[in-house]
Amino acid sequence: MAPGGPPPEIRIDQLTGQRALLAPGRAGRPREFEVPAAEPKPGAAESCPLCEGREDRTPPEFWANRPGGGEPDTPGWLQRSVPNLYPVLTGPDPEAATARPAHDSGLTSSADPLRSSARASEPELFRTASAHGAHEVIVNSPRHVASLAELDDAELAGAVAAWRVRMAARAEDASFVHLCVNEGPLAGSTLPHSHAQLFALPFVPTEVARERERFTAYNERTMGSHLLEDVLVEEVRRRDRLVAIDGEAALICPWASRSPYEMRLLPRSVEQRFERDERGGPLLGRALAALAGRFGAVPQLNLWVRTAPRGAAEFHWHIDIAPRLSVRAGFELGTGIEINSVAPEQAAAELRESLPA
Repeated sequence: MAPGGPPPEIRIDQLTGQRALLAPGRAGRPREFEVPAAEPKPGAAESCPLCEGREDRTPPEFWANRPGGGEPDTPGWLQRSVPNLYPVLTGPDPEAATARPAHDSGLTSSADPLRSSARASEPELFRTASAHGAHEVIVNSPRHVASLAELDDAELAGAVAAWRVRMAARAEDASFVHLCVNEGPLAGSTLPHSHAQLFALPFVPTEVARERERFTAYNERTMGSHLLEDVLVEEVRRRDRLVAIDGEAALICPWASRSPYEMRLLPRSVEQRFERDERGGPLLGRALAALAGRFGAVPQLNLWVRTAPRGAAEFHWHIDIAPRLSVRAGFELGTGIEINSVAPEQAAAELRESLPA
């Protein structure tokens, strides 16, 4: 292996406390950052169940944006939400109203067998719990397009607004609502029609709980300051990881980016819940344009919305965008520590240069 480049360094993510290894010297390895094209399958558009006019090929819809009115499960919609045909969560828990804890830490729960140390509880080491909740698909456009980058400004704004509508509809009954977009086979997508997936979870995932606890601890330690707002102020001052900024939101490459060209979009002032805000849509379009400019086409990617879990007193929503440009290997899988071969400062500089004028 040929040496070269800056020495590796360890950085700690301000929001989770997790470590990332930056190893810029690895960026010159063979085949680094080739952007594979997601080849469309022959006849995919003709058979796509998410296209307008094929509403009978999906489960009955939860919701649709039909400006001209009309019956459910008929054409004339701009965005549409339906149950996932292969859900990872099923139905509401009939005992949820009485059995669900008011505050799920995400770090321990009633289903965790290690909460009890009694020998008599050994069978609890193999305890299971029903995966109650909701799993739905939000179709971003009636047009058969594979990527958010193919939507025009109005269509992208409509898609983001639909995400907010559906997240708000699920927030009341879920401990946490997770929305993500997977684009391309490398990102886990099986349908080449732009859509988001929404998961209404009956618990708070550990990584989200870490963020919530660090937001709260920072707020208490600083007597009222907000963690991500202070991070953004410093990022704007330094500008070396800032990709773009407008009057509503900012786009940065995070300090401890876990993957090459990872970006984070966040509102310029504190709002806990994405679904209660209206900012960020135009800058999301700029993020996609920056990736297209840097790589010649938007890479396959994962995008997710981080909104406050239920009951959080302190939080700051953000959207994370992770292009699929590298593969997690044995070190990452075995340690939980990501290796990033492109420093966020370099990534931000290249993305800024790639933005259209």
